[in-house]
Amino acid sequence: MAHKIAVIPGDGIGPEIVREARRVLDSADGKYGFELEYTQLLMGGASIDVHGVPLTDEAIAQAKASEAVLMGSIGGDAKTSPWYKLEPQLRPEAGLLKIRKELNLFANLRPAYLYDELRAACPLRDEVIGDGFDMMIMRELTGGLYFGARETVVENGVRKAVDTLVYNEEEIRRIAVKGFDIARKRRRKVCSVDKANVLDSSRLWRAVVEEVSRDYPDVELSHMLVDNCAMQLVKDPAQFDVILTENMFGDILSDEASMVTGSIGMLSSASLNETKFGLYEPSHGSAPDIAGKDIANPIATILSAAMMLRYSLDLDEAADAIEAAVSQVLREGYRTVDIMSEGCTRVGTAEMGTLIAARV
Repeated sequence: MAHKIAVIPGDGIGPEIVREARRVLDSADGKYGFELEYTQLLMGGASIDVHGVPLTDEAIAQAKASEAVLMGSIGGDAKTSPWYKLEPQLRPEAGLLKIRKELNLFANLRPAYLYDELRAACPLRDEVIGDGFDMMIMRELTGGLYFGARETVVENGVRKAVDTLVYNEEEIRRIAVKGFDIARKRRRKVCSVDKANVLDSSRLWRAVVEEVSRDYPDVELSHMLVDNCAMQLVKDPAQFDVILTENMFGDILSDEASMVTGSIGMLSSASLNETKFGLYEPSHGSAPDIAGKDIANPIATILSAAMMLRYSLDLDEAADAIEAAVSQVLREGYRTVDIMSEGCTRVGTAEMGTLIAARV
């Protein structure tokens, strides 16, 4: 029976990079004995242009009827796109927040891995890089400051804005369980990041993570304040295995981690709920300035597709093959413009997808 996959090409370079991810998936399905059945959905600016809203209820229902969602990128140029003249709840990114909430995608996985072939692109010194690094940032995605009550008011002639950071223990517990489960598939180390010296929400976070850790005696738990973690990511990134943290901290730290790998175009991500269902997308944006030019790097989306096979469909062998094919193409010296270095062969979006598909 075919696995049902919802596909959201999105905006900007999204359709181009999703096309190459599907090309790679199609090269794997025949070889590894599975079949994928795709349903294409609109979200973001592409949905606004057709339906007037960034995400329809019908699209949500179709996503829920699938086993996983593979997505490109959402949004456009905030300065020039008519999408950003709309009310905030009607702009492209509102669709992304809505689908996360509707599908209960509370656990965001952002791997940050340094390919040896891309060491030269890493902004850190060789002595800091050492033998490289391989970390997974586990970000709570549907709670905290981004989803709390907010308002802007005028009091006594003075404007005042209020954003509310709220977590309950169950929201913390479920992301902690995911974090420890992922750590068991890796090097069995969890670093929980908070601001427990200041915030009550962080003190509760730390207490609940400690409670969860008792069920994982084989996983080493440590705690780190978020400001120290930001510093340690550029001082000694190899110390981290799984970084477990709340929504806003995870947003900031995962972007920092992505840049020490040398290119955000290499970084995949997954957002999971309490089942095996997940939404898989690259960590980068829609890059509207290069859309349609055949220069976008599709590797992050291809690696996201591999994560989809691994975490939602339990097709680990095929996922391994795709990841190995990416490494092989890099070893052979093929590069898109964002990771290009002297002595390598520059290729476009489509050719990079073709090369990886041929090596799966």
